[in-house]
Amino acid sequence: MTTVSRGQVLAQAWAELGPAVAPLSNGLGRPLVRTEKLILDPLVLRPTHNPRFAGVSVRAEHAGELRAVLAAAGPALAATAGWFTLLKKARRRAKVTEGNPQDLYFQRCYELATEYGDPGIRPDADRIATDTIAELHEPGGRLTVTELREFVRTHAPELTALLTRTWPAPRQRTAPAARLADFLATSAEAPDAELFATLVEGRAGTHESAEVERPGVALGYGLTDHQRLVPPALGSTASKKQLPKPLDRSILERLFASFTSAFHREAMAEVPALVRQEIHRCAQPWQLAEEVSRLVLVLGRDATDGLDADGPAAPGAATRLRARWQREAFVRRVQRLPAAEVPERSRADVFGVRQAYLRRLWVRLHGRELRAEEVTADQVWDLLDGVLRSVIMDQRDQLRSALSREAGAA
Repeated sequence: MTTVSRGQVLAQAWAELGPAVAPLSNGLGRPLVRTEKLILDPLVLRPTHNPRFAGVSVRAEHAGELRAVLAAAGPALAATAGWFTLLKKARRRAKVTEGNPQDLYFQRCYELATEYGDPGIRPDADRIATDTIAELHEPGGRLTVTELREFVRTHAPELTALLTRTWPAPRQRTAPAARLADFLATSAEAPDAELFATLVEGRAGTHESAEVERPGVALGYGLTDHQRLVPPALGSTASKKQLPKPLDRSILERLFASFTSAFHREAMAEVPALVRQEIHRCAQPWQLAEEVSRLVLVLGRDATDGLDADGPAAPGAATRLRARWQREAFVRRVQRLPAAEVPERSRADVFGVRQAYLRRLWVRLHGRELRAEEVTADQVWDLLDGVLRSVIMDQRDQLRSALSREAGAA
C-alpha cells in the first residue's frame, strides 16, 4: 500500500487556491495551524466522516480525492478569507481587544462565506461584518471573559468558601478497573458499546483516579507541576499563551480557555452557574464531572503507556497510536540526532509526548463537559486518535519554526 504525506498533499492543494486564501495562510504559504484545526478538518475534510483523510498519511489513491475536495471548497475558502479580513477591520473599529481573532472568527467567517458568498461582490459586506462583531462581543449576548472575570472578583469570598468546602479528602482506590484493555483492543474498528457501558456503570474512571493522590503520579502524567495535587485558586487573570498545566489552573483559567472560542460559548451555561459548576468539578475524580470523561481519560492513559518506547504495544488502540507517532519523520529525526543538534524544546516535546497527550485529552474532555457534549463508545477512538494527531501537528509546526529561526540566525 503506497501512502503519501497528508500535510504535503494539503500544502500542494492549498497552494493551488492562490493568493485569495492568504489571510488563512502562514508565511510559507501553507494553511495556518488554526485554519486546519478550525476550518479544514471540521468543516471541509471532515475526517470523522471521511476516515480516509484522517491520518498523517493518506493512501495514494485518496490523495487526488483530497485535492478535489479542497479545490471544490476553494470559493468558500476564498470568501472565508475575505470575511476574516473584514471582521478584523470591524474589530479594530469597535476597539475590541478580547480573544484571538482566529479562534473567535474563523468558523464564523466560514458560516458567512456559505451564507453570503464572496464579500467582495456584496455592497452590504461592511455592515454584515460590523453586525457580526457586535453580535459576537455583545455584553448581553454571548458570554464574555470580562463578565466571567467580574463575577469571580465580586463574589470572591463566597466562591472561596465554596472551594474550601468542596475540596475532597484523599481518596482510596476501592477496586482495580477491569477490562480497560479489552475495550481498547477493539475500540478503533469494533467498539464494544456494552463493555463501555459496563465500565461507566462500574465507575472504572473513578476507581483509577485514586492513583493521582500518590506523590508524583499526576506530575508524571504531565497534568501538574506539583508532587501532590493542590486546590485551585479562584484566579483574577488569565492568558491563553501562559496557561499552567491543566490541574494547576485557577477556576478562572479553566473557564477562560473555553471562553476564548466564541463558536462554543452558546452551548455553555450562564456565568454564575458555570463558575459554581467548575468549583464542584475540580473536586471530582480526575477533576472531571462526568464518569464517561474519567473513563476516557483513563483509556487514553493506558493507550499511550509506552507510546515512545521500543517494546511491543498492547493490541488495538495502543498499537495504532504508537504506529502513528513513530512514522512521523520529525519524531525519528529528533530521536536519532544528538541532543545538541535539536532545539531543546522540540526534544523535550518529543520525549514527553505522553504528557502532552494527556494534557490535551484532559482539556478536550473538560471542554466537552462545559458544552454538555456526550462521548459514546463509537466516538472514543476518534477522540483518542484526534488528540494525538493534534499534538503531532503542533510539535511538527514548532520544530519547523525552531529550525527556521536557527537557520536565519546562522
